[in-house]
Amino acid sequence: MSNDKITSETQNNTGVLADISQNWLDMIQRHLKETSYIKYRNLLYNHILPELGTTYLSGLSTLQVEAFVRKKLKEGRKDQRGGLKEKTVKDIISVLREICLYGAACGEESPCRFDQIRMRQEESPVRILNRAEQETLGRFLLRDGSLTKTGVLLSLYMGLRLGEVCALKKEHILFGEKVVQVRMTMQRIQTPGSVGDKKTKVILTTPKSRKSLRDIPIPPILQKRLTDLGNLPERAYLLTGSEERFIEPRTLENIFKRYLKECQMEEINYHALRHTFATRCVERGFDVKTLSEILGHASVNITLNRYVHSSMERKREHMQKLQETW
Repeated sequence: MSNDKITSETQNNTGVLADISQNWLDMIQRHLKETSYIKYRNLLYNHILPELGTTYLSGLSTLQVEAFVRKKLKEGRKDQRGGLKEKTVKDIISVLREICLYGAACGEESPCRFDQIRMRQEESPVRILNRAEQETLGRFLLRDGSLTKTGVLLSLYMGLRLGEVCALKKEHILFGEKVVQVRMTMQRIQTPGSVGDKKTKVILTTPKSRKSLRDIPIPPILQKRLTDLGNLPERAYLLTGSEERFIEPRTLENIFKRYLKECQMEEINYHALRHTFATRCVERGFDVKTLSEILGHASVNITLNRYVHSSMERKREHMQKLQETW
């Protein structure tokens, strides 16, 4: 940043976090994807400014930020139904740290030591389908040629994310190579300047991580199912068979809930399909590097820490083997 730029922006703030953060937000907008900008803006206006907006940057202490973190973990949800997820709080603190770094470049330094702030939150158990549930759901989804059921199958047997399924087009299915290419994701975002969810829009964009751009071999169970889509228009959305009409993530989630009811299964989050896929892969001996690339993770550690969890059935099997050796 040039000295002229620093001087100009320093003159436009009072040293208060709200002023500095607005200048920071204006600056980063020129360099970010729209989805990232909206995410940072929402974290700032929904969480940081209501609590810390009137604080002078020069007085923002480590103790104050630690108290802010504890409050967010305990009761940070906007609907007042408990605390935020640790990942969300980490994102909030990351934004606050960037604002402080920007403030320091403008001559307003914070004494907060972000490296001393620790976040610990009891992790909620990851829900996956047991094998009987997976077989029940799989049989139901394979029962007919419904395009929306085909989309859910891609998550259950190939680990695609919800937004990736909604964005998938027929041109992304390479029938000769038996590969599905993941190149885009779909999401609904808040439009700049709007409040709450009153003004939103659906966008197609490339995934955030380069590793999410990937080619996934089609498993045998889905090869005929996807081959049957060969007559669709080349640029048609997989879920609708239309080039103009799509199904957004929120709608597919609701359709998935209806499928669970028809299968007389308890309601689970759509993302549990991805958890289930990853767990089954590990149970079948996938090496973690291969699985990480199939899932499109930025690193192998994400695969290990976030998605790969041994099922109770697997634990019982191992304990039984242990008993047999005694």
